[in-house]
Amino acid sequence: MPIVVDIDVMLAKRKMPVGALADRVGITPANLAVLKNGRAKAVRFTTLEALCEVLECQPGDLLRWEPGESAESEESAEPDGPAG
Repeated sequence: MPIVVDIDVMLAKRKMPVGALADRVGITPANLAVLKNGRAKAVRFTTLEALCEVLECQPGDLLRWEPGESAESEESAEPDGPAG
């Protein structure tokens, strides 16, 4: 996925355990794990805002784009010519 989540980086910089971040943001540790491991399909702005507030950072400190094909474009790609 071309969107990379850097929550671990900010946690390390702030020397904060994952459980403490989940408690302070108001989400479950399981949902935070899904987000920080890059398996989330979406993030609510209210959650992003809370993460930024607790970690004292900007959204760009948590999310970045890396060039590459997304899963959607790979799934919708047409084959190169007739099947034979």
